[in-house]
Amino acid sequence: MGASTSEGRRRDAQGTRLRLLEAASALFAERGYERATVRDIADRAGVNQALLFRYFGSKRALFGEVVAHDGEEQLRHTAPDELLEAALRGLLGHRGKERGNRALATLLRSVGSGDEIGTAVRAVSDDYARVLASLSDADNRALRADLALSWMLGIGMMRVVVGKEPLADAAPEEVCGLVLPALRTLLDGPPEDPEQSPRHISASSETSAV
Repeated sequence: MGASTSEGRRRDAQGTRLRLLEAASALFAERGYERATVRDIADRAGVNQALLFRYFGSKRALFGEVVAHDGEEQLRHTAPDELLEAALRGLLGHRGKERGNRALATLLRSVGSGDEIGTAVRAVSDDYARVLASLSDADNRALRADLALSWMLGIGMMRVVVGKEPLADAAPEEVCGLVLPALRTLLDGPPEDPEQSPRHISASSETSAV
């Protein structure tokens, strides 16, 4: 009887913890760190606020676990060569609120919320950039990956946070069709030799013409 009771309590505790993580993940993605209150997270999870502090210690600790968990989930379940599209669609579809695609939306809405939050944001962005860099054979693959990630986040910022039209209401298919080819070119495209850059070639042609 005692063992069964203990097992039941453990299952209840795990269930409560998961509900809190799910509720926090949704609210952080929708509102950002500052505007997602402990009370709102607990209410959405259907539990008392005290349980949030019992299982996570603080709102900051909960945020760090949410960002790490959501980022790890997408990276674990997405093939590297599909990550560009999956991450971009996660920012475009339903304003980044659907489960499984919240990591970057959470990152966007929470940038600038303090040093500790910035640490969690940098950690998940480093993970994404590392996978994107693995898609490139270029010597400067790390820089290319950072630029690709920054471009996606900029698109997400204008659509999700700013609500800039016509981007805010553009169909995800249209945005992906325009952006993904350019992102793939950025990751592993034109030669790195400045002598081969379009600008240099154009300037050379003009000089020759003269």
